[in-house]
Amino acid sequence: MTAATRIVLIRHGESVAQAERIVAGHGGCQGLSDEGRAQAAALAGRLKRTGELGETTVLYSSLMARSVQTAAIVAEALGGLQLSSACDFCESHPGEMDGLSWEEADRLYPPLSWEPQGRRAPGCETFAEMADRVAHGLDGLVQRHAGGVAVVVCHGGVVAHSMIRWLALDPSPSLGRRARIDPVNTSITEWRVPPADSDSDEAASSVELVRYNDHAHLS
Repeated sequence: MTAATRIVLIRHGESVAQAERIVAGHGGCQGLSDEGRAQAAALAGRLKRTGELGETTVLYSSLMARSVQTAAIVAEALGGLQLSSACDFCESHPGEMDGLSWEEADRLYPPLSWEPQGRRAPGCETFAEMADRVAHGLDGLVQRHAGGVAVVVCHGGVVAHSMIRWLALDPSPSLGRRARIDPVNTSITEWRVPPADSDSDEAASSVELVRYNDHAHLS
């Protein structure tokens, strides 16, 4: 029987956009800040010391510079794996807000009452669209790397959508409120997905959240 698949999501280090409060999609992302590079180096040092991800078989990142740069820093600690990048693991696409300060974005495109299909600016990705995109990426990892350890350097929004996907959370506004999932920069969230050939249907559907927001290396 195939071993369980480990999907390890690492949020990127602090970005220049975070520090300067800039909306950062593909175009607005200016990569890591000095603090972000230090955070990524701390994570790489931890992984070298502990060997906790020494069985990693594949390394992915999003297309955004802050994610790619973080992945490059930790790659050596994962055995020098070649990096693959995919937009499935990008943060939400902000459309016309990309590159604006958050103050300017709020002025030009005032926040909407939250709704999964809400589109704040004409070119913005909706929450529901991002959910579908991230789910496609996660499902693809499990299919392509069954029984392996896939590390994905990504974004807080991707981590949040992994929770919605694999914990079967209801993101609808009918609840009257929305829980906030906000992992720390360079934190680790790990999932364990049972193999498709598990002995029972229940086992095959029981995805395990092994850890969330593990940032001990920043202590």
